[in-house]
Amino acid sequence: MDTKEILKKVRKIEIKTRRLSNHIFSGEYHSSFKGRGMTFSEVRQYQYGDDVRAIDWNVTARYNEPFVKVFEEERELTMVLMVDVSGSEYFGTTQQFKRETITEIAATLAFSAIQNNDKVGLLLFSDEMELYIPPKKGKSHVLRIIRELIEFKPKSKKTDLNAALKFFSSVMKKKAIVFILSDFMDSHYEHTLKIVGRKHDVTGIRVYDIHDSAIPNLGMVPMRDAETGKTMLVNTASKSVRNGYKAHYLEMVDYFEKSFTHSGSGTISSQIDESYVKKLLGYFKRKGAK
Repeated sequence: MDTKEILKKVRKIEIKTRRLSNHIFSGEYHSSFKGRGMTFSEVRQYQYGDDVRAIDWNVTARYNEPFVKVFEEERELTMVLMVDVSGSEYFGTTQQFKRETITEIAATLAFSAIQNNDKVGLLLFSDEMELYIPPKKGKSHVLRIIRELIEFKPKSKKTDLNAALKFFSSVMKKKAIVFILSDFMDSHYEHTLKIVGRKHDVTGIRVYDIHDSAIPNLGMVPMRDAETGKTMLVNTASKSVRNGYKAHYLEMVDYFEKSFTHSGSGTISSQIDESYVKKLLGYFKRKGAK
């Protein structure tokens, strides 16, 4: 893909996702995530009912009448998008691959964040750390993130979310809003997710294809594993083969849901031909109402 084509794709995604974030998500995003603390704003005269612990004794002594400190919620937040770029994301049997839907969702979230003057960072992972862009503000920074989501070529096709979470924990010392975008065809990450979830506000966004859960009866067909690259003949006419395939998929989905629930984190699941807009909006509204 040449530079001109990449820029064209970036512009196309920007137009689509920025409009969504401007008109739909900004208010919901703003109310869904609380600031990381309280910051001093001003002093004013004491009023009946004010907390006496907020009295500013220096100002009170100077003016010989009580004054209190006023604090405001510190609104500036940091968002980090953790995006799975393993081989299974290059799968889709409808209009687009899972990777393309993930890119659109990530771009929408990033624009929602900069609308609120928040920082955005990006972590691309497979079974290793593929790319880390530290959080920054601004449109040009978000456009760089979108460009990387479109054109980045991972070194590995495998998945290790546990390693990605450990890396994130080591580089992100301050509290952040974390969105993990993946099909979550992985396991052995619950313990690390709990550790990350104690400090950060984590949401797992599972993007999946309708045929992730079941293979049709096509007889004996060659199938290539997107993560190992191995090709093998599979008898899709066999009911036990199809049932085994589905059971493995359902096991991964169950692990995803239980792991995030046990760690106190949120989840969104969106099929690639569904409206992720409705899913995100519903999630933000529920989160803001808590």
